[in-house]
Amino acid sequence: MTSLSIRGVDEQLSAILKQKAKTSKKSLNQLVLDILRQHAGLNKEKRFTREYDDLDNLFGRWSEQEFLEIQGQIDSQRKIDGELRTETRFPQMTSG
Repeated sequence: MTSLSIRGVDEQLSAILKQKAKTSKKSLNQLVLDILRQHAGLNKEKRFTREYDDLDNLFGRWSEQEFLEIQGQIDSQRKIDGELRTETRFPQMTSG
């Protein structure tokens, strides 16, 4: 890895970069590296990483009674049917 020193950074630019690093929870060094990679065309475009929030308003909206009803239905469908479990799938062939 090579180290670079950047001179001539004024106070306004320094403050903006520090604030952006803080809000993005990155070090100042990592933020500057990310910016340089992006402008040099070295960042790969992220695919399939979009986050959706269109169903967020439904989260946590069930009452306790609604939850118990839904969970009861799910639990009842998870039971293994004993008759199907013991049933033979392929009847035995009889020789004739």
